[in-house]
Amino acid sequence: MPEGLSAEEVAKEIKEHAQHATREAAHDAAQDRHDRLLSITEAVLLSLVAVLAAYSGFAAAKWGTESSVSLARASTARTRASRDDIQGLQVRTLDSVSFNAWFSAFSAGNVAAGRLAVGRMRPAYQVVFKAWLATDPAHNPHAPPGPAFMPGYVIPQETSARAYDVQADAAFTRGSDAGGRADEYVRDTVFLATVLFLVGISGHFPLRRARYGLVAIGGLILVFAVIQLLGLPAPP
Repeated sequence: MPEGLSAEEVAKEIKEHAQHATREAAHDAAQDRHDRLLSITEAVLLSLVAVLAAYSGFAAAKWGTESSVSLARASTARTRASRDDIQGLQVRTLDSVSFNAWFSAFSAGNVAAGRLAVGRMRPAYQVVFKAWLATDPAHNPHAPPGPAFMPGYVIPQETSARAYDVQADAAFTRGSDAGGRADEYVRDTVFLATVLFLVGISGHFPLRRARYGLVAIGGLILVFAVIQLLGLPAPP
């Protein structure tokens, strides 16, 4: 029996080793290509998330500022409405006192006191008072009970108080809506931060399947966050 290896066997071993080395090199090249593609995907996701998170944070800050300004305007308008409402009540009380003074003089038949009471009425109230007298309230059962019930009886402070109340309600509604939009942008920022965390830690896992899983989950959350952002109004 011959000892050692023949030239044919050596050549066969060399050929098989070369084929094995070629397969390993191709496998390593494919692995490197997959790693590069995965790294590029992670980098793209991280870049996109960084931009979207910056925009979401900016929009949340803008809507938060809009909310604060609107609520401050509502508070200012409400304060002015309260002030004018108090002044309007004072004016209405003054008109009532003036009318009571005239009515007391009229009931007593004191013409001089009645003229004095009319002369001390507000100019605008005097106009309404004279229009009320023209309805002959002493004999006309359908006459208004007093000048305050006449269509022309208007207290400017009460009118402005109602206008300020309307402004306050509108500003408060705008402030509440803006605050809600700011909260929605903050919520989306949290989703984007979650994506940033998942994609960021994926590179620390040696198992490629784990990296694929983390990137896939992050991609799904990113799509959800983008859909939410598209449904929100632009910052003011």
